[in-house]
Amino acid sequence: MRFDVLTLFPELFAPLRTVGVTRRAFDAGLVDLRLWPVRDFADDAYRRVDDRPYGGGPGMVMLAEPLERALAAVRTSQIDAGATRTPVLLFSPAGRPMSQARIAELAGGPGAVLVCGRYEGIDQRFVDRHVDDELSLGDFVLSGGELPALALLDAVARLQPGVLNDQASHQQDSFSDGLLDCPHYSRPERLEGGDATRDVPAVLLSGHHGDIARWRRERQLELTARRRPDLIAAARAAGRLSVADERYLGSLGAAGL
Repeated sequence: MRFDVLTLFPELFAPLRTVGVTRRAFDAGLVDLRLWPVRDFADDAYRRVDDRPYGGGPGMVMLAEPLERALAAVRTSQIDAGATRTPVLLFSPAGRPMSQARIAELAGGPGAVLVCGRYEGIDQRFVDRHVDDELSLGDFVLSGGELPALALLDAVARLQPGVLNDQASHQQDSFSDGLLDCPHYSRPERLEGGDATRDVPAVLLSGHHGDIARWRRERQLELTARRRPDLIAAARAAGRLSVADERYLGSLGAAGL
């Protein structure tokens, strides 16, 4: 798969290829990352990529023309490489929140062109003509689209075969089944200086796989019901909750949790 990134700050993407387990995806060529510095496509001596907004107001707006020239170069490169024409994604507070389902969709596809805006935004004419979808990292404002792009690339890379030491790891991640993940514990069995809350739950030491699986599922349900009841509602609407799940959720409600 191939990701082409239109950005003013290509140096921000260097850690993807050098840090952490996801670098395996880039080292092995599972994810082909190509960076396109937008200033290289400015047509004046000052390499201008922004200007004041029509109608007045604070801040600057990224110009459409350098972005269009950069995108045209991406398309030419894709044709020369015999690569699939990929969709154009823009990171914007107005976009749909990124989700694990969307990441999984991208991880199984040909890639995308990622547009990293800056300043007050980019000229709407570029958006209207070229952007296929807008994505948001959350209900807050960042100084640019590079951090959301890094988050997307990291999330996509870790889903590629062979990137994680245990390929089943991502299947147990939060949101993979629509719920939050359960708590995890490691050695030692007891931490010094505390009561029973410093012990690993006994069921995890029992060796009884059925009991362990049910304990983990109940912790998932409990944590999600407390913190993200919207995810419980969505899982219920999608038919992803079993009779046992519903029974346990009912017991939580009866207990006032």
